[in-house]
Amino acid sequence: MSVRPVRPVRRGPLITALLAAGLLLTGCSGLTGTTDHADNVGSAPGGAPAKDKAGADATGGAAGGPAPEPAGVTAEEIPDLGPATRAEISPQTSQAVVVTGAGRDSSTASAVVYERDPVTGWHAVSDVWPAHNAVRGWTDDHFQGDLRSPIGVFDLTDAGGKLPDPGTKLPYDRGAIFEASGDGFEGEALAGSFDYVVAINYNRLPGTTPLDWTRPLGEDKGGGIWLHVDHGGPTQGCVSLPRWRMKELLRMLDPAKRPVVVMGDAESLSD
Repeated sequence: MSVRPVRPVRRGPLITALLAAGLLLTGCSGLTGTTDHADNVGSAPGGAPAKDKAGADATGGAAGGPAPEPAGVTAEEIPDLGPATRAEISPQTSQAVVVTGAGRDSSTASAVVYERDPVTGWHAVSDVWPAHNAVRGWTDDHFQGDLRSPIGVFDLTDAGGKLPDPGTKLPYDRGAIFEASGDGFEGEALAGSFDYVVAINYNRLPGTTPLDWTRPLGEDKGGGIWLHVDHGGPTQGCVSLPRWRMKELLRMLDPAKRPVVVMGDAESLSD
């Protein structure tokens, strides 16, 4: 279930330093060794309908007849999402990153950014982007170390990275501590994976740095689930996008649109 964001708070150097210890424990932000923890009628005078030269009234109907009803507009929904998944998206949300996995046990996925118009509904505002998720696929009951990405709809409220803010409207925490090292599951180098990250609000405290280690659901439910730079292979639990797509996404995300990520395998999201 999605956690509603709270007003972001700024972090000072001391807090970031204290949180660095938690960085080494687990999750997306604890990458060491060989695993990837990176886990929006006029009328004529007198009240009679004004008539044109052909005798039709100003509302478009023939003189003396009823005016035609205006054509209705059907609001579009995000494609391929079932009613249960759609119900998890707040009516106040008008921006959604939809990450669709190729299969329940697959580590490859695709991502599309959608925005909601109050009249016409949802429409895509990005191309289809390639993505990776956890090496063992997806789960609707995530726990620490299962090597699966959690399925659901989660708020996106906080960002950060090793590199300077590329121009996001989200709070952005920059620091050298956003460092990935070692190799991934397919032997690929992990360096640079955390140059840009967006915290996925699964089992975390909204409004804090992505490095914050608070786990409201408990440590056994995992955490440190991020959107981050793709390193060319599966993650431990996070979702990764190509570097330039991460920069593009950071510039697109707008807190005023209450952005969320909708993530899971295609079959689960269709429920």
